[in-house]
Amino acid sequence: QVQLVESGGGLVQTGGSLRLSCAASGRTFSSYLVGWFRQAPGKEREFVAVINRSGTTTYYTDSVKGRFTISRDNAKNTVYLQMNSLEPEDTAVYYCAIRRGIWSPNAPEYQYDSWGQGTQVTVSS
Repeated sequence: QVQLVESGGGLVQTGGSLRLSCAASGRTFSSYLVGWFRQAPGKEREFVAVINRSGTTTYYTDSVKGRFTISRDNAKNTVYLQMNSLEPEDTAVYYCAIRRGIWSPNAPEYQYDSWGQGTQVTVSS
């Protein structure tokens, strides 16, 4: 089973940037779609972005389009989330998750097979 570990979170001011990493164990990482989700205090977890197996296709929730970029390096078993122009509303615990199956950007959370433990992102105003 693939295990996921997120890193790169922290405290940043409004307008700043962070790059999150999601490192995976196992040799089959390239066979998975990878998504980023986030959960703000008192709110349900929500989808942020997803990337296909080869890294050629991505999809974002509207609130992060133009600010966040998801990418992957299958040789390093790692997916990244570059976050620019951060806003206080981006404050949340960020999780990465993997799933098999066909490309479906709006796949529900229950279709994701494994999740990381999360990394905290805090944006101060």
